Amino acid sequence: MPVTRQGTNVIMTLETIQAMIDQALQRNSTHTQDDGSQSLDRGIKRPVQPARVCSYTNFMKYQPLNFKGTEGVVGLSQWLKKMESICYISGCTIDNQVKFATCTLLGAALTWWNGHVRTLGHDAAYAMTWGSLKKKLTKKYCLKCEIKKLEIELWNLKVSGNDVVAYTQCFQELALICTKFLADETKKVNKYISELLDNIHGNVMSARPKTLDDAIELANDLMDQKLCTYTERQNEHKRKANDSSRNDQQQ
Repeated sequence: MPVTRQGTNVIMTLETIQAMIDQALQRNSTHTQDDGSQSLDRGIKRPVQPARVCSYTNFMKYQPLNFKGTEGVVGLSQWLKKMESICYISGCTIDNQVKFATCTLLGAALTWWNGHVRTLGHDAAYAMTWGSLKKKLTKKYCLKCEIKKLEIELWNLKVSGNDVVAYTQCFQELALICTKFLADETKKVNKYISELLDNIHGNVMSARPKTLDDAIELANDLMDQKLCTYTERQNEHKRKANDSSRNDQQQ
């Protein structure tokens, strides 16, 4: 039913009035969101909670590794990768990364870090970026002669028996360190495949995996299939041998 205002020529229908109400509600909703609050389904307003800053206690709940400086290149590589993962998962701020990470240093590594703190001063040392700390640790504990030895180990690495899992783990650890030896993903994939067992080498090659992860997954699946088939054949031979033995005894 139309509504008429006295003294004007404006005639509003119910549809027009409803449209005006909807527009007003929309404006109010926009202002509410701009003010940092959220509207719930029943019109109750709830303030937006700010993101929590990762505390040291929360950081330690992710069980970071300790580094003593005696674990060698592989140990340092594992420590660095674990630390980067925890910083990402925990939401550790850039300002706290070096502070929290250096709290996990022990022994000779802690002595080395304390020397930096004395030289640079407390504020300057802890203002260091994670990238700078990573470079300093790498320079200190990743000696060129040690890396050369690991490159030789990677070059001669082969599958022992049928243990593709152990080969894979060792290959991944060495590949993280020998970055110049395996400069890109293609070289990693080719080197990994080149030392696989003959009974799965051809199948992995023909699949042409693009990444090391793809090659590893395929190699392990194929090896599992081969081992299952071998086990089934062994069990079948045993069963036939037992049946033959029982038949001989009955005769």
